[in-house]
Amino acid sequence: MKDQRQAMVSGLGAVLLWSTVATAFKLTLGFYTPLQMLLVACMASIVVLAVLLAARGKLADAFRLPPARYLQSVGLGLINPCLYYLLLFGAFDRLPAQEAQPINYTWALVLAYLSVPFLGHRLKVTDILAGLVCYGGVVVIATRGNFSALSFSDPLGVSLAIASTLVWAGYWILATRDRRDPVTGLFLNFLFGLPFIAALTWWQDGLPPIVSGGFAGSLYVGVFEMGIAFALWSRAMKLATNTARVSNLIFISPFLSLVFIYFIVGEVILVSTWAGLVLIVAGLWLQQLGARKAVEPAHG
Repeated sequence: MKDQRQAMVSGLGAVLLWSTVATAFKLTLGFYTPLQMLLVACMASIVVLAVLLAARGKLADAFRLPPARYLQSVGLGLINPCLYYLLLFGAFDRLPAQEAQPINYTWALVLAYLSVPFLGHRLKVTDILAGLVCYGGVVVIATRGNFSALSFSDPLGVSLAIASTLVWAGYWILATRDRRDPVTGLFLNFLFGLPFIAALTWWQDGLPPIVSGGFAGSLYVGVFEMGIAFALWSRAMKLATNTARVSNLIFISPFLSLVFIYFIVGEVILVSTWAGLVLIVAGLWLQQLGARKAVEPAHG
């Protein structure tokens, strides 16, 4: 049953949780390596997703699928959580949170671009304009407003952040062919990705110490960013009578995130960060506006 009010409540809950994760990433990476953080977070997320499936009576069904579905989960699991979060956590490890976080939000624009060759979508003028505005914002943030030098504060960190948007957008394009329940699919992807993460962590950095502030932070990331927030957003999309109104909530998240970064992490938010973030959000809004106008004639 559709319920726009409940959809908005669930959407706001997801946005609030996503707004805290940049802070959680940065604080946790003060204790753990990106691999160690990913290992604990992935395990926590699997537990949360299993509980959510069990509560809906669907946990047993996750283990009754055809073998091809499990092979699919191995492939998708190598992309998300393995590759995506390694790139994202690597970016946060090298960059201030106020720089890594806004760049990560450009993934929605990357998704629109990748949908052209892989899904057969048409590239619109608004998509091109949105790209110029968005990546203008990325340049402002990455150079900290020093356009004349065009010198990035950390070229590798910026590259990791941008690469994470490519991987995340690619993952969602592949996921469009996944006919499983979204929570079931994510649960299995994480479950099959976990052995690879564990092996790589043990080989590269050693298993993470449990008696550490990093353990609590990683649990938070796994439970809320990878688990509950995803479930809340999926519920919001399912209940919404107007998905556009719910989708617009996501624009609150990057600004709220900077507030948490300032008060909890203690980073002084640069003017260039605010300016760049405004450009990124404006570009995303422009791209979304163009997408809605393209859909309207089909319904009218």
